[in-house]
Amino acid sequence: MRVSKRLSAGFSRQGPDYRFDDQVDFDDIRDTFGFRTLVVGHWVTKQERLLAANLIYDALADLAQILSLPPVAMGLRGKLNFAFGHGGQKGVQAHYNAQSQTLALAKNAGGGALAHEWFHAFDHHICQHMFPHRQPMQFCSSLWLTQTPDLTHPLNHFLNQFFHQVFLDTQGNNPNEFVTQSIAFDKQRQHIYMSMPEELAARCFEQCIAVHPAIKNSFLVSGLNDGGLIYPSIEHTSRCSDALLRYFNQLGVLLHRG
Repeated sequence: MRVSKRLSAGFSRQGPDYRFDDQVDFDDIRDTFGFRTLVVGHWVTKQERLLAANLIYDALADLAQILSLPPVAMGLRGKLNFAFGHGGQKGVQAHYNAQSQTLALAKNAGGGALAHEWFHAFDHHICQHMFPHRQPMQFCSSLWLTQTPDLTHPLNHFLNQFFHQVFLDTQGNNPNEFVTQSIAFDKQRQHIYMSMPEELAARCFEQCIAVHPAIKNSFLVSGLNDGGLIYPSIEHTSRCSDALLRYFNQLGVLLHRG
């Protein structure tokens, strides 16, 4: 039976033991993390399913732990669909489809991109709460730069502070170095991608996850030091991480209370 070299090679991880060496399956992932649907591609072998299920389960559990959220919240109120080795895009290791609200990981190259793509899903999902008049395909991070967010709910104040740290300098008046470097990168290559607001926010999010002192998971986030992409500085990441965790901590308190 042929098994993906990437999956069988293993991924490094440091964090709590959630499974106690038990084997989980994709039904466990769907039910534990509250996904609406979970689809596995026909070309994923039985052995690959077993390996991937444990990796994905641990990565999602680590992300929930870092964000202080109940595991079921990862499915974004049961609206998020999850696909593994199914419906991917050629040459793309992972992607989030806003139209179908699906987070898809490629079988051979999806490891390390889960945090980035989950934030895209969250960014899309939360937009309705910050910007009630948004269009269905819009992202909160993008609208934040052009519209005034609704801050009537206390949680929105915390999320607003995170986006403030992502995009603006310490005085709050101008784009920060992370943004200006990304804009310059795109101008040089005459292709807008690195400076897209939703990509800036997602890279900032994965950097915040990557620097967590106690939990490290290379299936959840990896490759940040490989070059080719621009990430916030350590100092910038620290400010963003403080704001991000304040928001999710408050959200987690509300969700744990039911």
